[in-house]
Amino acid sequence: MNAPTAPPTETGGIGDGGAPGEITVRRCTVTVVRRGGWSWGPEPRGLIRHVVEALPELLADHFAERLAADGPDVEITEPLTVTVRPGRSGRSTAGGPPVEVHFAPVPVVAHPVGESGTDDGSSARSFEESFAAAPDPWTAPGAAALFIELAERGELDALLALLPDASVRAYFLALLGVDDTAAARLLAELVGRALATGPPPAHAPLGEALGEAARPGPAGALPGRLRAAVAGADTAELPQLLADFLASADREEAIRLVRSLAGPYDPCTEEPPGAAAGATAVSTASGTSTSARARTSGEVRVWSALPFLLAGPLARIGYLDAIGPALAGVELAEEAPLFAAALAYKVLGETTRGWRRAERDTEAAAAFAGLPPPVAEERLTDFARQAGPALPVLDGVLALSVCRGHDPADPLLLTGADDGLLLVDAHGMFPIAWTAEAAGLLPHWETCGRPPVLLCDGPLPPGTLRDLASAGVPFLTSVRPLRGDPVARLPWRTPLWAAEGAAPDLRLAAELPAHAERCADLVTALVTGRRAVPLARDGGLERTVTLAAALGLATIAWTLWRDRETPDPVLSVRRFADLEATVRFEATAVRVRVPMGRRHMDLHNGGLLADVPDVAWFGGRTLTFSAG
Repeated sequence: MNAPTAPPTETGGIGDGGAPGEITVRRCTVTVVRRGGWSWGPEPRGLIRHVVEALPELLADHFAERLAADGPDVEITEPLTVTVRPGRSGRSTAGGPPVEVHFAPVPVVAHPVGESGTDDGSSARSFEESFAAAPDPWTAPGAAALFIELAERGELDALLALLPDASVRAYFLALLGVDDTAAARLLAELVGRALATGPPPAHAPLGEALGEAARPGPAGALPGRLRAAVAGADTAELPQLLADFLASADREEAIRLVRSLAGPYDPCTEEPPGAAAGATAVSTASGTSTSARARTSGEVRVWSALPFLLAGPLARIGYLDAIGPALAGVELAEEAPLFAAALAYKVLGETTRGWRRAERDTEAAAAFAGLPPPVAEERLTDFARQAGPALPVLDGVLALSVCRGHDPADPLLLTGADDGLLLVDAHGMFPIAWTAEAAGLLPHWETCGRPPVLLCDGPLPPGTLRDLASAGVPFLTSVRPLRGDPVARLPWRTPLWAAEGAAPDLRLAAELPAHAERCADLVTALVTGRRAVPLARDGGLERTVTLAAALGLATIAWTLWRDRETPDPVLSVRRFADLEATVRFEATAVRVRVPMGRRHMDLHNGGLLADVPDVAWFGGRTLTFSAG
């Protein structure tokens, strides 16, 4: 056993162990005295292990006067034998025979000269990392895994109904030849949409809808043998019939059929995602893919741990698990860190002049994405353009999860935001959807149980009140209607309108001002004040990460404060934005260490610091939290 290095003697000699600057312990006796009881505990050998682990520190204290103040740590380098001689116990008159416990020395691992354990050479690997086996390569689950899971939960039909044609076509091409059962379900969705004037009645024979002969329009593009197969069949039988068609048709025929059903030619989805050069624009912009630049070691200090706190709430609803498969379906799985960076910007500092960011925000966003800073804005812009077909899938997963938990007795909130409509669950301010017009929100309203809707102050797209009234949505609003809107003014102390012929609950009128204020704060904080992709022409990615960030923040607020105040996602930003953290990147995990205190205790007690496994943008590594 070698103790810490000892200084040379005054004559320039050697230490007591015979080697320059070294003390060697030839024999060491440790006596453990048990007091108060006769038992050695449930694990006597564990007690021995703790004693051995304490030996280096005990020896350092023993030789403190003869050792240099900054000497190296004590290490056990020779085989160690611990002899245990049981003493007298309360039940016996003499101890048993001595027992010897052998410990092998701990091997010492040294880095080669000049080798660094981090990306920037700032620190070495931890002791545990030195012995960790190399992790197995991780591959993001394909799109088929997501659609299979949705089918098992009975939510696939509901999700497909929310997707635009471009997304359905893109995922059909990705699933074709990989999972023909799921591909047939997507093809059935396109065929249903392509019928003449809309989908046929629930049990109407498809032959009547399609006709025996080809006719103008997408439905007329169905091959003759397919029209013959579906003649007289019910709509419920369509997926199986199309699965049989895919089994007998070649790939080119299936692709031609989908292109004809999905409407006009779209170069972004002409070929399966990834087959065209455009799908690699993000990875070739700087000569390497984003995942190739991911951090696998090193440590960084960030001013805000709030982006990392979003991971747990999003994992609970399955959103986090959907990111990898959704991006894999459009050949962007390796660019998942760019999605994470955009998500982080939604809860970090506000952007000035609509696009400028503080340096500390770029560093924190890069850390959350697992990348070295900064993340180039042009890469985010390219990613926003390429990820378009995948974003409605993520929005749909989020919407369905919130709608499942909505109580039909509670109202929904609707406000204008960024030339669109933002639908929010009033009880907790959980976001549901963000669409360009009211018609896109009706499926979510029906899934929530057709509750009353409160229209809050905000720029509403033209025709919003008319569309809601025609769909039978019971709404209340203080927004002045336009001429011709089918609304009636209510007898209230402030101007208030409702749909004509509806019997609104006036008790909700008293709650409307408070709801409107919270909606305005939410829009100001996450839509106006913070821009994730300010240079993107299309706002799809901006809306998607806004919904995800708002849901994570609302979950934090609901978990921590629902029993003492009205939970609000903006409260989470105000109270946790300046919670600093140290982020350590390892081969198998990303560890976030936050300061101990009241905020850490609240997060821990609320279960918001639980491990999050298989994070897509960390290459499948686990996100862990600790205090320090």
